[in-house]
Amino acid sequence: MSKAKKWKEQLNAKSDLPKIVVLDESRMQRWGGKTMVIPHPKDVEEIMASVTLGKLITVNEIRIKLADKYKVDIACPLTTGIFTRIVAETVEEDKNAGIKNKIAWWRTLKSKGILNEKYPGGIQNQINLLQSEGFSVLAKGKNIIVEDYEKYIK
Repeated sequence: MSKAKKWKEQLNAKSDLPKIVVLDESRMQRWGGKTMVIPHPKDVEEIMASVTLGKLITVNEIRIKLADKYKVDIACPLTTGIFTRIVAETVEEDKNAGIKNKIAWWRTLKSKGILNEKYPGGIQNQINLLQSEGFSVLAKGKNIIVEDYEKYIK
């Protein structure tokens, strides 16, 4: 049985990423572009690390930044979302190992300001961390969002 990789190993894994792909017709219609970057997790980490106190970012804004960086129409929504979790889990893994990591992963939201239930400690942990920085959160339907999150987008 193989040993599961630590989050940090996943973040730093050598791979053929980033990769630029040309989308087929059905994916072009679904995602609204012809060319797409599948980023490396370190690309996502770099953007998340740039979000300073008092600011927020959504996965969609990360995708826009990645598309601009690689001069393509879009960044892969699936891998970008997965990589935000890998970054968040790596920060917590470092913290538990006594390693300082200054990335405030909780400032990265899903689209429409929605909190991410898959982040370390779940929704409640993200709520606590955001509230400790002065953000207000509220229930909107079945989701928890940051109130007026658009005002804080980096």
